[in-house]
Amino acid sequence: MAVQSNNCLDDPLLLSEWFAIAWSSEVEAGKTLARRILNRDIVLWRSSTSNLHCWLDLCIHRGAKLSLGVIRSSPATGDCLVCPYHGWEYASSGQCVSIPAQPSLSPPAKAHATTYQVREQFGVIWVCLGEPAPELPEFPLANEAGFRVLHAGPYRFRALGPRLIENLLDVAHLGIVHAGLLGDPNRSEIEDYEVAMGPRGPEAKEIRIWQPNPDGTGVGAMIAYHYSVQGPLTAGFVKRSGTQRLGFLAQVAPIDEATSEMRMVMAINYGEDIPDAELIAFQDRVVEQDRVIVESQRPEMLPLDLQSELHLRSDRMAIAYRKWLREIGLSYGTA
Repeated sequence: MAVQSNNCLDDPLLLSEWFAIAWSSEVEAGKTLARRILNRDIVLWRSSTSNLHCWLDLCIHRGAKLSLGVIRSSPATGDCLVCPYHGWEYASSGQCVSIPAQPSLSPPAKAHATTYQVREQFGVIWVCLGEPAPELPEFPLANEAGFRVLHAGPYRFRALGPRLIENLLDVAHLGIVHAGLLGDPNRSEIEDYEVAMGPRGPEAKEIRIWQPNPDGTGVGAMIAYHYSVQGPLTAGFVKRSGTQRLGFLAQVAPIDEATSEMRMVMAINYGEDIPDAELIAFQDRVVEQDRVIVESQRPEMLPLDLQSELHLRSDRMAIAYRKWLREIGLSYGTA
């Protein structure tokens, strides 16, 4: 069944959101990388001085994809992205500075690429297609001594962002969907917990659950979760057992009206003997289990009317997320 659309990508709130669109390691100096977000093709490119740029993947002249071009440097113009069709050269500002077919012509001001805000943090490339929030999402563990930082994903879903974020915040499914890994069906009771409003969104600081293999190390433990929402499509959690901590920052980028892509930054302060690839493979397995459920959910749009579905006290974090989305007026992926 196709995901329904209500032109929700036109939601102005999406234009102020920071989206995780690529890993920093994917964009080398002198290279381009094509991506798609909010039904727009964009190009990421890095100059020889490692400065990163994000533009609409479109030459203003005849609509060719700039991501198919090359990066050329000269003393007069610096690094330029060159259109593959007619060789128009766009300087790092986005302004066209050279038109080979008419070398004596000074390119008009209209000959300018559409540029977007772009930043790098936690080894992630973040882009915003409008006026961004002043700060990127926070993930303190990534900067804390003793933590190893890993990247998981991207994970492509035939589902909309709010359903993915709510799944991330749903502790009650862990013992069922992820039985044997993140929970035990025979020990699936969720202790009562409280939800409050954090600096950027709903937050639950202490949710305890038994997990037979909470992180891919194969060692069972009683785990305490701390969930936090940092944006309509950005959330994270830290799971703790004694001094051992494992944190995730998850961000969902809408690709089009039917598809979303999630990237996750992980930080862990134990399991030094476990290879990165093994930890990431464990997360891949968990997400694949989630995919089956999330892509099956109906309606595709997350209901913000709390009377439309049944809720329990174990759903408090999801309820708080839905209430908050209604308060901020998100229309993307909601009903």
